[in-house]
Amino acid sequence: MELAYIPSPSSGVLYLGPVPLRGYAFCIIIGVFVAVWLGNKRWIARGGRAGTVADIAVWAVPFGLVGGRLYHVITDYQLYFSEGRDWVDAFKIWEGGLGIWGAIALGALGAWIGCRRRGIPLPAYADAIAPGIAIAQAIGRWGNWFNQELYGRATDLPWAVEITSSADGRMPGTYHPTFLYESLWCIGVALLVIWADRRFTLGHGRAFALYVAGYCAGRFWIEYMRVDEAHHILGLRLNNWTAVLVFLLAVLYIVLSARKRPGREAVVEPGAGDGEGPAADAGQTDGDAAGKDASAEDATTEDATDTDDATDTDDAGKPGRSEKPDESEGPAEPEESKDGAGSAKKA
Repeated sequence: MELAYIPSPSSGVLYLGPVPLRGYAFCIIIGVFVAVWLGNKRWIARGGRAGTVADIAVWAVPFGLVGGRLYHVITDYQLYFSEGRDWVDAFKIWEGGLGIWGAIALGALGAWIGCRRRGIPLPAYADAIAPGIAIAQAIGRWGNWFNQELYGRATDLPWAVEITSSADGRMPGTYHPTFLYESLWCIGVALLVIWADRRFTLGHGRAFALYVAGYCAGRFWIEYMRVDEAHHILGLRLNNWTAVLVFLLAVLYIVLSARKRPGREAVVEPGAGDGEGPAADAGQTDGDAAGKDASAEDATTEDATDTDDATDTDDAGKPGRSEKPDESEGPAEPEESKDGAGSAKKA
């Protein structure tokens, strides 16, 4: 007897008048905003300018969407080009179907273009946005819940997801919510990367490589639970083999990069110290201190000048006694008259 389960929405689309609001698209958009927001905070903390992450995301996000869709259409071509299918559906991205492998690969190309235009090293940018990408994936996976897709084997666990749709070969029932498993795993990967980045001062792309390796480790067992149609090679789903290969490449990169370029980049964005960010604030503080010292020095010099002027002039602005003796008092006596003038006269 089913005591509890996660209900699926009756529809993945809400209508605001004639405008359709699709849950899948909303999850993707929210994920992108969160990734840019977190990436911006991390970029500033590493010495970059505010807004740079968003500027480069203008290149990375469209490339990533195209890459994700291409990977999905190529690896699941039978859904669009087999008999009885309409190839136009391959362009309906709002109905679901984004391959993370293609999204990261082509998204990296877009990010490289944006970084190159700004003179920024791509590995430093990738390190800054790595946890944000993982969180964006965690949010984006809930788009699969709206579309009632990417679930696992049948189960009666209390957290099973209820599938009510029978479209595209679905069988109504309760199944493992693999979208939920992957969402929680991605949050864990994001926290792991943030912790490791602070603990080991990761740089030169190693934080991003850790995200890739961590995601692939989870994707392997989650993919193994899925029951939707997929191509198999030697008994494993295609995405299982992809996860294994990418995991090994990521680990290899971490090892080789740590040997060749240990530590972290000293400068992530040329000229960032002249604009916003910690470097600029530090420079501004030093400048303020120097300005205060200069002001104090000028004030001291001014006071000394005023004192000299006060000695040389009286209140009326006339020369004082220290500058010229008063003629009405007669000529000034020689110095010797004060000591020995009397004795000289007697002699």
